[in-house]
Amino acid sequence: MNDLAAVKSRDVSLAPAEATERPMVLFEEVQKSYDGETLVVKNLNLSIARGEFLTMLGPSGSGKTTCLMMVAGFEAATNGEIYLDGRPINSVPPHQRGIGMVFQNYALFPHMTIAENLAFPLSVRGLGRAEQEKKVQRALDMVQMGDGSFHGRRPTQLSGGQQQRIALARALVFEPELVLMDEPLGALDKQLREHMQYEIKHIHESLGVTVIYVTHDQSEALTMSDRVAVFNDGVIQQLAPPEVLYEKPENSFVAQFIGENNTLHGRIRSINDGIARVELTDGESVHALAINAGPGERTQLSIRPERVEIDPDESVTDHTVTARVEEVIYLGDHIRTRMTVAGNADFIVKTRNRLGARRFKRGEMVRVGWATEDCRALDRGE
Repeated sequence: MNDLAAVKSRDVSLAPAEATERPMVLFEEVQKSYDGETLVVKNLNLSIARGEFLTMLGPSGSGKTTCLMMVAGFEAATNGEIYLDGRPINSVPPHQRGIGMVFQNYALFPHMTIAENLAFPLSVRGLGRAEQEKKVQRALDMVQMGDGSFHGRRPTQLSGGQQQRIALARALVFEPELVLMDEPLGALDKQLREHMQYEIKHIHESLGVTVIYVTHDQSEALTMSDRVAVFNDGVIQQLAPPEVLYEKPENSFVAQFIGENNTLHGRIRSINDGIARVELTDGESVHALAINAGPGERTQLSIRPERVEIDPDESVTDHTVTARVEEVIYLGDHIRTRMTVAGNADFIVKTRNRLGARRFKRGEMVRVGWATEDCRALDRGE
């Protein structure tokens, strides 16, 4: 049986708890198939609040960009309905949806000046010249390019970062209530990329516009978003604020995809009051929060590297296990120690580089430990 016939509804229509007004964007039972058999988006139910910054995050082919293109109107939903501010838009042409868009390739008109590029979406909406000039200047001020030296330049006379700022200004110039961003920082170098993340975040906060942002870069998602929808195989695996995704992943995919993560494999021997006793592959036992695995089942434990202590004081951990030091890397602000723990030779511990901190040597046998609440017993991840 193909995906289109077999898929069952999964409700991930979570919105911020405080949201009481009509959502800005609403997906209801939305499916997308390109061949009539395989679904690239599977029964999506998603509510996005007015003024929210929501990021769709996931690997290539996970369905996140397809969802964005369906909102924009460049792709049609196979089944289900998409609503914009309460009205169905499946049959509304893209140019009538009033949505601002920013792409990775900037999509600026090379034959127009910067001022003309920004004025274009205003002219097609019938605004007079004086009003156009006022809004163009305001948009350029928002992206810190309003000093007058850029108005007469053409896109090819700007750096990549400047072009991206102009693309952002053009998406905002006609004051849309919704802006879609598709990997907009992908072509920038690391330093400029990080700077633009904060710029976009601050612009969003000052304008209160609703933003749907698509990326495969987890640092962008964690930095800018109110909530992040983690996609895989056409399904939202988890939808939550950044700190919840990192601290409380609901399955092994999210744990591995968001941030750096240590995994240990074992079998759950018992569960009491939500705490699982897990027997690791080397026979040692640890305790973990039981998230989505039951007694007798195999499980994958998730522990963040910064939550692990080496040769810890008993007051800060609930138990310890044997570890062998394989590699020590100095990274300035912290020390990264790679160890073998319960058969995992890539178990990472991050420790702050502080005065008097002990430096471990390759081959040294130590004990490592962590608090029970920092260890999560998840699905097998296979």
